[in-house]
Amino acid sequence: MSSSTSAREMPPIEMIKDRRLSPAELAELQEQAHAKRTRVVVTGVGAITPLGFTPDEFWKNLLAGKSGIDRVTLFDTTAYKTKIAAETKGFDPTKYAIDAKDARRMGRATLFAIAAAKGALEDAGFPDGLKENDRAGVLLGTALGGFPEAIDAHNGFLQKGPDRLSPFVAAVILPNMPSFYVANYYRARGYNSTVVTACAAGTHAVGAASEIIRRGDADIMLTGGADAIISDIVFAAFGVMRALTTRNDDPQHASRPFDKNRDGFVIGEGSAILVLERLEHAVARGAKIYAEVLGYATNSDAYHFAAPDPSAHGATRVMQAAMRNAGVTTDQIDYINAHGTSTPLNDSGETLAIKNVFGERAYHIPISSTKSMVGHSMGAAGAFESVACIMTLREQKIHPTVNYETPDPVCDLDYVPNVARDATVNVCMSNSFGLGGQNASLVLAKYK
Repeated sequence: MSSSTSAREMPPIEMIKDRRLSPAELAELQEQAHAKRTRVVVTGVGAITPLGFTPDEFWKNLLAGKSGIDRVTLFDTTAYKTKIAAETKGFDPTKYAIDAKDARRMGRATLFAIAAAKGALEDAGFPDGLKENDRAGVLLGTALGGFPEAIDAHNGFLQKGPDRLSPFVAAVILPNMPSFYVANYYRARGYNSTVVTACAAGTHAVGAASEIIRRGDADIMLTGGADAIISDIVFAAFGVMRALTTRNDDPQHASRPFDKNRDGFVIGEGSAILVLERLEHAVARGAKIYAEVLGYATNSDAYHFAAPDPSAHGATRVMQAAMRNAGVTTDQIDYINAHGTSTPLNDSGETLAIKNVFGERAYHIPISSTKSMVGHSMGAAGAFESVACIMTLREQKIHPTVNYETPDPVCDLDYVPNVARDATVNVCMSNSFGLGGQNASLVLAKYK
């Protein structure tokens, strides 16, 4: 390299090796890199939730502060301390072009995903699917996939013997089946995989899908999450952990994130699917654009399989990393959709992490928990919350955190209590912190 070559012309790697970068120069290079990288936008949204089977119905009910939590109908809860959940009552897979015979051979989570994907594709302008598209892929998140069906199959095996087991059991219980069936139904022949990171899986999937497009491996990605975990074995597992609320006499007020009297989370179910596209691809076909995926990050607490790190180190770092990846600063985050599970440790830990990241400004950023109304749907939770963020950006309204009645001195931020709020939101962050200490944070923005 000649001595006449200016620092501005030098390749970034050489500048770093020669230690010639000042902080200002590094910031400029990062800004230039963000300006040049592929932009990823949301062009379609589909949702099967306890508050409705379309994104608009889901959003309308969130704004109204309506709860989808009620007594469990999917199994007998007599022997269980917790008897409430957020079910997708009235869901009929045959209304989504799924043959009744085929439906009996699929897991409930898979059926949710197929239905949500149908809505997302129609919304994006692909009513006939993706037509053998090798540049269209699928990446879905799930926590348990067909695990409840696996338990049912095992019970049947014990009662009836191996020869009476259904030949379709394997296709029901494997966690990759929602991704397979969505690709198969809608003829997406490109990238295909499944993210299994517990409560963070939906957010993780959306962020990773955007990176798949950025690196040039797809033009279109169907992404989000699906789970159907309202079952006896799941209630038993979380029940003995004392993670579930036992506020059975008042289901609609049982999930109360950040409230002093919170006593555990409520299990939910469903699926939300987004259509992500490379910006140029979306513009070329005249697609409507809901929002832009600016960036995301994922990391690990490496602390405990269930309890969050009391220092909130992982949650703090993942938010910081997501903002770096997105090319935004703390001053640009206008809204945070919290993980907000309604458990004592999670809500206090997330509050601490937000304070660590934003300092004094943490007290001026509106925060809300979608789980206050739809419970915790594990692998679908982050996908639900991505939809809520997208609708916030579109409508410039923030849905409330319902059931916030008694302030907790440890949780002292603005949780948009009980009533929706008009707001100017250009950039929002969505957090998901999973069992196993696996964290994900996503940054979405209004499309400009």
